[in-house]
Amino acid sequence: MTVPATVAELVREFRANGRIVIVGASLAGLRAAEALRDEGFTGSLTLVGDEPYEPYDRPPLSKQVLKGWVPADHTKLPRLREVSAEWRLGVAAAGLDRATRQVRLADGEQIPYDRLLIATGTRARRWPNPDEAALDGVYTLRSRDDAAQLQKALAARPSRVLVIGAGFIGSEMASVCRELDLSVTVVERGSAPLVGALGGVIGKIAAEMQREHGVDLRCGLGVSSLEGDGSGHVRRAHLSDGSIVEAEVVVASLGSIRNVEWLEGAGLASGFWGIGCDAGGRAFDVNGVVTDSIYVAGDVARAPHVLYEYQFLAMEHWDNAVLGAAVAAHNMVNLEPHYRPHLLLPGFWSGQFGVNIKSVGVPPFGDEIVFTQGSVKERRFAAAYGRRGRIVAAVTFDHGRWLEHYARLIEQSAPFPPPPPGWDRPDDMNSMPAEFPPPGVPTELPDVVLTGHDPNERRAEFRPRSR
Repeated sequence: MTVPATVAELVREFRANGRIVIVGASLAGLRAAEALRDEGFTGSLTLVGDEPYEPYDRPPLSKQVLKGWVPADHTKLPRLREVSAEWRLGVAAAGLDRATRQVRLADGEQIPYDRLLIATGTRARRWPNPDEAALDGVYTLRSRDDAAQLQKALAARPSRVLVIGAGFIGSEMASVCRELDLSVTVVERGSAPLVGALGGVIGKIAAEMQREHGVDLRCGLGVSSLEGDGSGHVRRAHLSDGSIVEAEVVVASLGSIRNVEWLEGAGLASGFWGIGCDAGGRAFDVNGVVTDSIYVAGDVARAPHVLYEYQFLAMEHWDNAVLGAAVAAHNMVNLEPHYRPHLLLPGFWSGQFGVNIKSVGVPPFGDEIVFTQGSVKERRFAAAYGRRGRIVAAVTFDHGRWLEHYARLIEQSAPFPPPPPGWDRPDDMNSMPAEFPPPGVPTELPDVVLTGHDPNERRAEFRPRSR
């Protein structure tokens, strides 16, 4: 009779001889590869990436690169250690065969795996009319190439830039244009900038900030069409109210699309919001059954979160990619009971119009807001979001040193309104409706989304924003 191998023996065997494939060679993919080697994995490791470049940092693209401070090709991510991997760059994954455990590449090659990490992230949503999107001067901003082309266009001093969408990227774009002393018009279908991510109360402040800095901000409108000249260069945009904006550069900031199309037919819980997985990064199949060999990390992952009623949370944040990759890597080379959960409290920052905006938690989960510190008039304040009597998120404008305090309150499910701080109290500390738009109201998509309780939920439907 054969004696079953112990858990420790199975782990040692896999760490020495297993085959791991990571699809997605950006931040999450690189950090996962490094974490796997740190965990003692010495087997075969392959990273697949559709871009020809080694992993690079994306946040500087909408800030330092567009301002001309840093060339787009100088954003390479630092290597924290040697990963001794086979890099397949410039070729996209085209399919997944779970029965034979193989990833099919666009060039026809099949790469076998014992465990697979999906970290394919997102891409920018293009302008929905292909002919108009192909006009010279129409851009999106997601990749290194996007940033390099857009920086060159801004450096040519266009007479006016049109930004379609006032989410974080669109608002940062408008800020960069004003810093470069370029005329800029922002068209946002919602009632204010950032309204989908931070609500109408904060959105009104963001709108005032943009207009004070000379942005031609037009809310509650869409762009019906783009028009080019005889040479194929964009010249003007027709808005839904019949008005026309003359512009030489148009930036479509319409949110992102999660890169899951290559998984069609693979039987995973993948869709509009990404790939459903458990808190340890293990992917669910279409029936909600957790897989043993497929893991997910980064922007494309959506997992239940204990602090938010176990709803599935999708996050397009830098720290989510880094920490989620580390958890997935650990769990890939360990077995129960040594799995770890990835229960990150979401956080982000954005620099625009001279103000550092930071947030922690999930603001759209809240339905109330209260200013807890500082001065709205001076654009230096902290505000907390609440739901059903507890604090669920916070946002700060140039008051980020207090964010850790609010994070601890959120993690402890502290009451809302939260206990007032000992100093720097605003004149009005009464809670009020946060004014998030109801589901289905057109606006920019927030970077953190609670998508429901079903790992295979497919209720979301994309409708072109301006057609």
